Amino acid sequence: MAKTRKIYVCSECGHETSGWLGRCPTCEAWNSFSVVHETLAKAPSVRAGSWLPGAGEGERDEVIDLSKVEAEEARKIPTNISELDRVLGGGLVLGSLILLGGDPGIGKSTLALEILGRIPDEEILYVSGEESETQIRMRCDRLELSDKAIPLLTTTNFSTIERVLLERRPSVAVIDSIQTVYSDDLTTAPGSVSQVREAGMGLLRIAKSCGITILMTGHVTKEGAIAGPRVLEHMVDTVLYFEGERDSSLRILRSVKNRFYATDEIGIFEMTEKGLVSVDQATSLFIDGKPRNVAGSVVTAILEGSRPLLLELQALTVSSNYGSPIRMAQGIDRSRLIMLMAVAEKKTNLDFSSLDAYINVTGGMKIRGTSADLAILAALLSSVRDEPLGLEGIVVGEVGLTGEVRSVSRIADYLEEAYRAGWTRFVVPASARTRLRRFEKERDVRVYYVSELNEAFDLLFSKVSS
Repeated sequence: MAKTRKIYVCSECGHETSGWLGRCPTCEAWNSFSVVHETLAKAPSVRAGSWLPGAGEGERDEVIDLSKVEAEEARKIPTNISELDRVLGGGLVLGSLILLGGDPGIGKSTLALEILGRIPDEEILYVSGEESETQIRMRCDRLELSDKAIPLLTTTNFSTIERVLLERRPSVAVIDSIQTVYSDDLTTAPGSVSQVREAGMGLLRIAKSCGITILMTGHVTKEGAIAGPRVLEHMVDTVLYFEGERDSSLRILRSVKNRFYATDEIGIFEMTEKGLVSVDQATSLFIDGKPRNVAGSVVTAILEGSRPLLLELQALTVSSNYGSPIRMAQGIDRSRLIMLMAVAEKKTNLDFSSLDAYINVTGGMKIRGTSADLAILAALLSSVRDEPLGLEGIVVGEVGLTGEVRSVSRIADYLEEAYRAGWTRFVVPASARTRLRRFEKERDVRVYYVSELNEAFDLLFSKVSS
């Protein structure tokens, strides 16, 4: 009988220790250690050793001259799903390992099946550890993929998956999901830290040694992170997150790691009865149905990768019934909201101390940059005064701690896209004047330049003539 040892593994980063710790010394997460019984003697398999050439015969140990290495451009397999190809930079890279995470029911399995159903002239394989053949067939019918011959394997045993992958050598394989895969060499339950790590490392070696593109779906925790050890995200080539609100049909596919392309692109989908549909024209998608002449509503622009998007910010301020006023933000960083409100109190003599403040980004989008700072404060002031903006236009600008309105990068792209969507009035930082000079000359628009908060508020709440 093989000997086992008891170790403690951090569920966030995979740090191992012989005893339980309250706080991980590597990632500083609290109460993240769980006990794992690890088998010391393991049967030889593809997981043993390295995926590098010569593995098993003694790995190469000489130092080579990098300038003499011939670089080959990675071959990409288009998925024919426009928004997914946008995020991936053209398609799936052959021999890469991809992790797709998201909330339950968000559409991970639907997207994975659509990828296999739309890839032409490539050997494929679908491995399901969560659903039966009948369930997957019903999904195929709903997605109108009944005529597509998709090889299916329903198992959770890693040895079986390994054997089938090595025998069939598909170009693209889907593992749905990585948390259900288990190895007989370990005594822990499927989904545990050691099982997820072992299965992920095994699939990594198969992908690299055999040139198979493997897409793994993964569950997320209540905090929104992919369940299992954080080392799983480090070992894969690409990490994709599927985001969306439960009461909305819109889905956002966001790349947080990609070794072959930029990580700031997003893909926008709409969940329909026939599956996920790419939304190519998304500039004004998130402001459809915006009410007119309503206090607390402001339209701003953000840049997601190479795509400018128009968003509606809504603010609500009410008298506080508690000792400490509430600061609640949906779609923006709450800490930044508190900081912006402090700047506004200091520079404009506004008093938020007795008001609860709520900020919402409509459509379920999340703003990660600073281009919406001025719009956030404009929406708050509009709600405090219970007065809609006197100037209906796009408000863009970063707000500094001294109350100055600072410019943002690629601001001309923001305004060009907003102009194509029908907007002709813009409130922007004064420092962007030289960059927008050509835009003003070539377009029939009005651009208003502001340099600090009081100047911006005076403009936004005055009755500006067209």
